Formats: sequence, C-alpha cells, structure tokens
Amino acid sequence: MAERNSTSEQEARRHATGGDGKAPKPLWTKTTSAETYGDNDELVVAAGVVLASGSPLAALDAATGKRKWSLPSGAVPGAPLLLGKDTLYLASSRYDGTVTGYDPASGKETWRSRLGAGYRQPRPVAVDDTQVYVIAEILEDDGRPRQTNVIAALDSGTGKIAWKEQRDLGTMQNGIHAAVRGRHLVYTDFRKNLTVRDTATGGQVWTRKTTKTNYGFFAVHEDLVIVPQGNLLQAFDLADGTEKWTLKSPQFALFEEPAVLEDVLYVSDSARKVRAVEPRTGKVLWQSTALADAGLQVPRQYVKVGDTLFGATDPDVKGGIIVMDAKTGDVRWTFNDGSGDHHAWLVVTDGERLFALHGTALHALPV
Repeated sequence: MAERNSTSEQEARRHATGGDGKAPKPLWTKTTSAETYGDNDELVVAAGVVLASGSPLAALDAATGKRKWSLPSGAVPGAPLLLGKDTLYLASSRYDGTVTGYDPASGKETWRSRLGAGYRQPRPVAVDDTQVYVIAEILEDDGRPRQTNVIAALDSGTGKIAWKEQRDLGTMQNGIHAAVRGRHLVYTDFRKNLTVRDTATGGQVWTRKTTKTNYGFFAVHEDLVIVPQGNLLQAFDLADGTEKWTLKSPQFALFEEPAVLEDVLYVSDSARKVRAVEPRTGKVLWQSTALADAGLQVPRQYVKVGDTLFGATDPDVKGGIIVMDAKTGDVRWTFNDGSGDHHAWLVVTDGERLFALHGTALHALPV
C-alpha cells in the first residue's frame, strides 16, 4: 500500500506544474474540526504535521492526512496557532492566566507559564527566539473585566514574566495581529492602532492610527512595517514611525493584505491587479491584470515554492487557490472544491505539499 501511495503522489506531482492549465488532484482530503475566522495563523504546518484551529485540535500527518494526535480542549476560536523554537503556543480558555506550549510532533505539553489570577484568557500574539508575547484581559478584584488589558513578554525557556505593561484605555485584546523584528514588537488591533514596543523593556516606541480600511493585516521586512491603508500601501520605519515610501493605486482600488516572501512583497487590490514590489523602496517589479482578465478573485494570503506563487482568496466561486508564476503574475491553474462554503481559504506549505483549508475541508496538493 505504501508503494502505491508513493507512486500516486509522484504521478500527482508530475501533473502539478499546471502546464495544461488544470489543477492537480489532491493527494488527500480530510474533514477536520476547523473553526476559523480567516486569519492566516489559524492553519500551520510543522514537524511533519498540519494543524487547523478547532476543537479538538487535531494534528494530521502531512504525507497521508492520518490523525497523529489531538487535544480535546482544542484551540480558542480566533486565536493564532503560534510556532517558535519547535513549540506550538496556544491561547488558554482558563481564567487563571495560564499559557501553554506543546511539541507539534507529539502534542505533549513542553512549556507552561502563568500571568496570574488577575488576568483572563491570555492569548499569545507573537514569538521570537527568547520570548512569547501575550495579551490578556485584566480583572477587577470582584472578577469583573477592567476596561483595559495587558501586554506581556514571557521567557520561552523558564516561563517567567520578562515584562508586563498595561495598554491604553480604548485598546482591545481581540483582533490583534503582531510580528517581531529584532528589538521591535509591532501589532495592530480593531481600534485601528498601529503600535511598536521595545521587546527588551515593553516600553512603547511609537503608535499611530491607521485608516478605516485597514483590518489589521501588515507585513514586516527588515526595519520596515508595511501597512495597507485604503488605496495606499505605506512603509514606516520600525524605529521611529517615519514614513519611508508610499505606493498608490486608483482611488477605489483598495489594497489587500501584503506578504513578503524571499525578499519580494506581493500584494493585490480590489481592482484585481497583483503587484510584486521591492519592499525596501516600494518600487514595482511587475504588475499583472491576469486575474481580472480571467474574472478571478484576488488572493488575500500568499505562500511561495520555487518560482510558483500560491494565493488563497475569500470565499467566491471564482476564488479558491490561485496559482501564479512568481516572476510575471501569469495564472497557471486554479483549484476550488466547489463546496460553496462561506469561509475564506487558508494555505500553508512545507515545501513539498500545499495545504489548503476551506471551511472544515483540508486538501493536500502537490507543488
């Protein structure tokens, strides 16, 4: 059986280049317990397994789709699955301030930290080589939630609290998108705040308001944070918030979320134009109207393998997985399971396979 499966996968890979414009057949498809909100970090692959946020949280073998382990308590809906230093960090549903890390290969608990009983449901939002960054709701003495929340750094070795800072009134603990670059922790929230903190001290370096059309998605490259704001794509210096470059699209062509892959920034807009951009300068390397010409939906998430760019779209009959030439933006093939599910598509890759989640259906495609 193993030999037949290997032969079948090899055959699928031979047809995965899209030379005939047709999508390859999935290597496998499984129904999962996924409960996602469309955030990119709700689907991850590591240590030979792929995981989709849900309850129970199930790890599927990347090669076969068979379940390797599961956590009955599952993942908190809307919270990210964070990977760092061979550890999977999960948000806690407990009211005791506990944060837990697991071995992604086995599902065994390998790390634990605790903010304390005065904090509710801490959510890891970012991780680097030494710390895990969490945001939690602050409780009053009588157990009622306070109108502010806390951001903290936890030592990824010992679990001890490195620093803890109360955020400003009017901020929210939900809707956080975050990334770490050196000494800078950068994050956004649903209140349209873009904030940078010092990872060593927790001190706020700078903050600014973003526009109504930015829903939290951004990209970080070297010393820049790159943020879509309506028909503007703007790059700010992480150190002081100064604007470094701006890319403008037509007035009603709103930028979607950007991604920097192998030193190239890829971004699309609502007019269905895809651009490849030099992230240091904002110079457009190429732009393509291939999606608009074919009547296809634009991607909101990207992964790359070799010279192939894979994009995942919002739910749409003309969406799904869009596969493009990374050097030109030309469309090679598209994949849609035809389910009509109202959830956005999510993608990750281990370099050998593409994993595409649509609702509760997880497909493994050859790359």
